[in-house]
Amino acid sequence: MNRLLEGRVAIVTGAGRGIGRAHALELARHGAKVVVNDYGVSLAGEGTDESPAHQVVAEIEAIGGEAVVNGADVADFAAAEAMVRQAIDTFGGLDILVNNAGFVRDRMLVNTSEEEWDSVIRVHLKGHFAPLRHAGAYWRAESKEGRQRAARVINTSSGAGLQGSIGQATYSSAKAGIAGLTLVAAAEMGRYGVTVNAIAPVARTRMTEGAFDTSAMALPEDNSPIVAWLASEEAADVTGRVIEIDGSVITVENGWAHGPSRDNGTRWEAEKVGPALRDLLGQAPAPEPVYGTA
Repeated sequence: MNRLLEGRVAIVTGAGRGIGRAHALELARHGAKVVVNDYGVSLAGEGTDESPAHQVVAEIEAIGGEAVVNGADVADFAAAEAMVRQAIDTFGGLDILVNNAGFVRDRMLVNTSEEEWDSVIRVHLKGHFAPLRHAGAYWRAESKEGRQRAARVINTSSGAGLQGSIGQATYSSAKAGIAGLTLVAAAEMGRYGVTVNAIAPVARTRMTEGAFDTSAMALPEDNSPIVAWLASEEAADVTGRVIEIDGSVITVENGWAHGPSRDNGTRWEAEKVGPALRDLLGQAPAPEPVYGTA
């Protein structure tokens, strides 16, 4: 087995179960030393007494790897900074950040409470921002000191954030925000040797089971080889991309791009907008249907 990540140091958030656990194990198999982060919450984000991260660390150690547990709430700004510092202090640096932590509280839009909105946006979107912000500050400092690292960030978006999903307005909004954050971070941090990409994984996990029939869905570990490659030094020329993974199929998402346009030469009059816009819409490709629509 070609160990793509020999000697590299990684943080994987939400790594106690499901896709995050699979990522942590795959990175370790390729030689990475891993900080296994898991806050130990239920699918709805409620605290539990479980400590699944300890089991993942034990699994990594059983295959000869090195790993430590981190129990930070990744959306807590100070805790996210301490998590980055733990990786540096324990393993001597940080090369890879895999932002994966999240949970769902699915509701139709008109039934969504303010608390449900705030909690899902917080853990997904702020939970990506906070670790990325602190890791990015470290990589910038390293670069300025002449120690530029081949740093890699892999964020976790979703088809729900890219195409939308009925009953998941909050989750879809958070995941769309992560895709946007990925583009900006890639543009800003490239000068420090950092690539930033996102995956949109498909898998049978706690988050998907019960929501719909998952019997034909891919397994969590089907996503992780792509993450391992994106985390490697080989992937230096790939940044600012969102990649959907569905079992054996990988798809580069096109995202928003400028389409047909028309310059009126002056401010538009309202009565002229309709014909012009309808003509432009006729030239543009139809959007992909929102998940869950007929």
